[in-house]
Amino acid sequence: MEPDNQTWVREFILLGLSSDRDTQVSLFVPFLVMYLMTVLGNFLIILLIRLDIRLHTPMYFFLTNLSFVDVSYATSIVPQLLVHFLAEHKIIPFVSCAAQLFFSLGLGGIEFVLLAVMAYDRYVAVCDPLRYSVIMHGGLCARLAITSWVTGSINSLMQTAITFQLPMCTNKHINHISCELLAVVRLACVDTSSNEAAIMVSSIILLMTPFCLVLLSYIRIISTILKIQSIEGRKKAFHTCASHLTVVALCYGMAIVTYIQPQSGPSVLQEKLISVFYAVMMPVLNPMIYSLRNKEVKGAWQKLLGKFSGFTSKLAT
Repeated sequence: MEPDNQTWVREFILLGLSSDRDTQVSLFVPFLVMYLMTVLGNFLIILLIRLDIRLHTPMYFFLTNLSFVDVSYATSIVPQLLVHFLAEHKIIPFVSCAAQLFFSLGLGGIEFVLLAVMAYDRYVAVCDPLRYSVIMHGGLCARLAITSWVTGSINSLMQTAITFQLPMCTNKHINHISCELLAVVRLACVDTSSNEAAIMVSSIILLMTPFCLVLLSYIRIISTILKIQSIEGRKKAFHTCASHLTVVALCYGMAIVTYIQPQSGPSVLQEKLISVFYAVMMPVLNPMIYSLRNKEVKGAWQKLLGKFSGFTSKLAT
């Protein structure tokens, strides 16, 4: 390759979901509505947990972190996506692209580790309930949450630094909805086998390791539940894990397909749809899953709405 061709691009062009102008404009409103629902739903969950003392437990402490991660992850991608739905030229500066990759990759990694931490919390709650408050004390919860944030951030910083050191030459069209890791690596005009190997290793560490911990936790949880004699006791024990198990099944499945085999994985269109699922659908679904399938959260909502109704009645009189 000619040395003159190995120049550093100053901006990228995102090809987005579709090249059809009418399709892009028609997608603006539903994506905007889902983003607003994401922000509102997750911040309401955070507010509810802060206001209701009954929800000041390890499980809801981790749920607060998860909700904040969901809002942040969606915000790192969706606002720019909305702008590009209406823009004729989908340009993103080099620095903005690097920042987007860092935050989206980091927040995604944090969420996977958090889900593993929450699985451990459910394991202790079901398998060792008498010592739950002793084991899951405030100090341990804080350390587990910090570990999640630090692990995801360090991995993202390393991957972002390695990726944006690659010479992109004159190729600046990213065939994706955002500056996604694999999509940016494909732009390089040099051999990227070492980068793909690094992605593979980090995926195994940051994705498969938490997944295995989740799997082990639920094997122990299911084993313990099956030993419970009463049907009512089994239902109650399973109910404490149902919301988390639903989120885990949704979150880990597509990530494993996407990143574990970057060379023989899904097509570019599938990668775009998977990114839309994580950036748009998952952040909307999480607060719904935890609200609709959780008696404590529903009870807290009813209590809060009751107070609000009483307050408005007093104002009216």
